[in-house]
Amino acid sequence: MENLFSHAAGNEAPEPVDNLDPVICTVVVPGPVSRAFMGFTDHTHLWWPMETNSVYGPGSYVEFEENLILESSDDGRGATWGTIDDWQPPLSFHASWYPGSTALWSTELRVVFRGVEEGAEVRVVHDGWEGAEDPAGTRAVWEKDWPEVLNRFARFMGSAAQ
Repeated sequence: MENLFSHAAGNEAPEPVDNLDPVICTVVVPGPVSRAFMGFTDHTHLWWPMETNSVYGPGSYVEFEENLILESSDDGRGATWGTIDDWQPPLSFHASWYPGSTALWSTELRVVFRGVEEGAEVRVVHDGWEGAEDPAGTRAVWEKDWPEVLNRFARFMGSAAQ
């Protein structure tokens, strides 16, 4: 008997997820680690590029609240971007990351802060692509977007244009 689902079978095999490296992006901002951590987590709404990286677009607001990363639109709608499962201020946090999606399709985001001679290094390690609905596509988007997002943060924190 022929496979009942043969009509749904495609000829292209999906790209194996285990060969998708983490996206790692780093910036250095002036000041101590504690200031960098607060700038990143307490003042996200002041620097995050909502015009390019949000669910609701300009006019919406992003914040860390309890164990969630949330976006609120100016008309009252809300979207959860991530669930924080490890919070170590001012050194790091780890979250399941799913802006514009659901927790079912989450990736993993770790942001680490450490002191360096020039100030504070902020390192984003984005991984767990197997959790995304489209692993390779999601990785490609964030590989392009994280440098832009972190450069915006660095300018907010007083770094020279990068």
